[in-house]
Amino acid sequence: MKVKYATQAVNDLRNFNNADRTLIVKKIHYLADNFELLKQSKKVRELKGTKFPGQYRYTIARRIRAIFRIEDNAIVLLILRVGRRKNIY
Repeated sequence: MKVKYATQAVNDLRNFNNADRTLIVKKIHYLADNFELLKQSKKVRELKGTKFPGQYRYTIARRIRAIFRIEDNAIVLLILRVGRRKNIY
């Protein structure tokens, strides 16, 4: 699965220190390789009540989340936002 980052997600990543940024990128690539497996766990959940259906959240660390969607059945993982839990939703 290919990973693409939205401009907002890149800006969000800049708010983290290097150690956190490295962890986040590794976890996102792990998600891309194991999406179907993680979809069965509590780490990946579809967001309900949003105006854009088909968006998911991924729990990267205890307080860090990524919001993403799968694009055009071409298996492109588009990372929309990355941030602390209290600020991401």
